[in-house]
Amino acid sequence: MSATTFQPIAARPAPVKTEGLAAWIRTNLFGDWKTTLGTVIIGALLLTLLPRLLGWALVHAVWVPNFDACHAEGAGACWGVVVEKFRIIIFGRYPFEEQWRPLISTLLLLSLLVVSCMRMFWKAWLGLAWIAVLGFFFVVMYGGVLGLSRVDTDRWGGLPLTLLLSSLSMAMAFPIALLIALGRRSTLPAIRSFCTIYVELIRGVPLISVLFMASFMFPLLMPQGFNIDVLIRVLAGITLFAAAYMAEVIRGGLQSLPKGQIEAAATLGLSYWQTQRKIVLPQALAMVVPGIMNNFISTFKDTSLVTIVSLYELTGSMSLALNSDADWRPFKIEGYLFIALIYFGFCFSMSRYSLWIEKQVNKSKLR
Repeated sequence: MSATTFQPIAARPAPVKTEGLAAWIRTNLFGDWKTTLGTVIIGALLLTLLPRLLGWALVHAVWVPNFDACHAEGAGACWGVVVEKFRIIIFGRYPFEEQWRPLISTLLLLSLLVVSCMRMFWKAWLGLAWIAVLGFFFVVMYGGVLGLSRVDTDRWGGLPLTLLLSSLSMAMAFPIALLIALGRRSTLPAIRSFCTIYVELIRGVPLISVLFMASFMFPLLMPQGFNIDVLIRVLAGITLFAAAYMAEVIRGGLQSLPKGQIEAAATLGLSYWQTQRKIVLPQALAMVVPGIMNNFISTFKDTSLVTIVSLYELTGSMSLALNSDADWRPFKIEGYLFIALIYFGFCFSMSRYSLWIEKQVNKSKLR
């Protein structure tokens, strides 16, 4: 009987790490030869252009509102224009000595928006808080009471107007979109046809046309002496426009739900609204969170179009501030970059919040 000889197995290489920064770089930037080539080309361009961009934006930039320094030879970006025109850009044509009113109103509205995004504050009192804050916003901004001077809505502008239009239009568009989406799937021909016509009619025209109709054409159809404030008309136009697009997003989620769940709910004796509230809508809305948030972001940016009806929101206020002063007019690009940074901050925050919502609603699928 031959003796058995022990043969050791050769050591295997350690497993490749799949988490962390190094793993992400290896997978996304150097995954294959095409990706590596693209990374090298883009990296070379960045190494060529980035020093010049940093030199213009930071190293040689002028940070103080000094007109002569901005026009000096070799000067980079003139951020002093933002310092000089900051209050006009942020608050628009609101009276200079009364700008503490939009400042307080904006801070309060922003605080409520942040609170509303936190799950711990999703209580019954949150709806009452919204009514109270919006009431305070309009009373303080408009004035005419409590010793405050009256400021008409056509003089509101800047960041307060942008936040007011976007937050109110989003809040009002969502329930309208929900009803329209359900109506398009209704078995009643009249309701289904009305909802279809509404969606196709609104989606068939650009938002500029809707704002133009709301601001200039709608008053011509009203009885003589009857007038609705331009801010209300513009808000209604943005709301109806956003609701039409959001309704199609929600309808996509409704159609993706298996029909068997609705049939199962019917066998249990649930009514139509019970089925929608407890079974259909929670699942359908969870599927379309990215689409809904994309619609919110689009609506927030589309508020810049209200400038065509003489409501100077954030972008319009910046143009107003520079067009009225020939000395600072050459530095529009710095002003637009400042506005772009504000828009990016809000839109990026909404995008990250959307990802958090997706994780929350998909926890049941990870079990």
